[in-house]
Amino acid sequence: TSVVVLAGALLDACSGLLSKGIHPAMIASSFYKAAEQCTQLLKRAAQPVDMNDRESLIHAVQTCLSSKVVSQNSDLLAPLAVDSVLGILGPNPSDAVNVDLRDVRMVEQLGGTVDDTELVPGLVFDKGSTKTAGGPSQIENAKVALIQFCLSAPKTDMDNNVVVSDYAAMDRILRDERKYILNMCKKIKKSGANVVLIQKSILRDAYNELSLHFLAKMGILVVTDIERTDVEFVCCTLGCTPVPHVDSLSPEKLGSAQHVGDVVLPGSGHKVVKFVGVANPGQTSTVLLRGSNQLVLAEANRSVHDAQCVVRSLVKQRFLIAGGGAAETEASLRLRELALETTGMDSHCFKAYADALEVIPYTLAENAGLKPIEIVTELRKAHAEGTIGAGIDVKKGCISNMYEKNVIQPLLVTTSAIKLATETVCMILKVDDLVVVA
Repeated sequence: TSVVVLAGALLDACSGLLSKGIHPAMIASSFYKAAEQCTQLLKRAAQPVDMNDRESLIHAVQTCLSSKVVSQNSDLLAPLAVDSVLGILGPNPSDAVNVDLRDVRMVEQLGGTVDDTELVPGLVFDKGSTKTAGGPSQIENAKVALIQFCLSAPKTDMDNNVVVSDYAAMDRILRDERKYILNMCKKIKKSGANVVLIQKSILRDAYNELSLHFLAKMGILVVTDIERTDVEFVCCTLGCTPVPHVDSLSPEKLGSAQHVGDVVLPGSGHKVVKFVGVANPGQTSTVLLRGSNQLVLAEANRSVHDAQCVVRSLVKQRFLIAGGGAAETEASLRLRELALETTGMDSHCFKAYADALEVIPYTLAENAGLKPIEIVTELRKAHAEGTIGAGIDVKKGCISNMYEKNVIQPLLVTTSAIKLATETVCMILKVDDLVVVA
């Protein structure tokens, strides 16, 4: 949103500069210089943050969640988002330079409330285990096999039909199918696996009732329909290797977990399979999201992801800056001072750029129902007096120190918005003509 608002204000500033006869190429060049100056000015005004300082990270995430539908649950979701990212940074978060959020898996489960959302230091599947004939639902000291072959009768490579003319031949086919499946189940048992994850197959049935019956009799817990896209995450978490053929199944390819079992979720009665006490060599984590309906679940998922992106921004650039329009006002004020010291076309462009930056606090005050001209004037005065953290307190309707109110955001968010808006405007300025194709 900030990028769009800022780009609109910069385009408005361009129209004024163009009316003065300044060439578009010169405006674009000056705007790039102004954006670079703003980045340097804001970095000097920002405060460094340590990735081991969990409280500062939580405050930054709470600022992000304050505008979301699930803002009333920010006391739960903010620490959860921070811990989920810190958990995949390894033992020394301060040494990390980037983080892959694909290592945090979101599992949505309908029922309960957002307050029931939890961070699982392991693996969760959004369906219960497949049980037949009294198979186990809880396994201690689990050895997990992830199989990609089908536990069902083989089929021909081509679309052929087998015509059975008598009952003896039918019995022989059924007996051979039973023997074939039983041999595969025995090989799985021989490898030492007591939990089997079966990848979903599109060619034929990945399993049938007979194979589930044999595995249940052998005391093996079965989880079916593992998506192909989840295989990499499962392997990273459990430390297992996908097995494409039953003959290649060996103890070295098994993952491990202290406990695997079905868990009935409160508020809905749905079952999920939880893997706890995992080796987790790939440093992954799972967030189990709960919500009373699909709308709440989708909003919670989006909000938690946005919160994790805030932490990722701090991993990339470890600086925090005040929110509430403080950063843009500080950059605008210092850029005006720089414009007075600069000569030529750059001076005009810098001043126009500085004026455009004030659209952020102006819009913020307007949306809060305050008098934008008065508020922005007071804000400018506070920054001129040296209060770098002065911003708009929308709850009290006045100017406050945002650092004291813990209204803070990553520096990368503000600088990226300024750079993106500038690049967009400069790209539009460089358009010479439009060719309309009917």
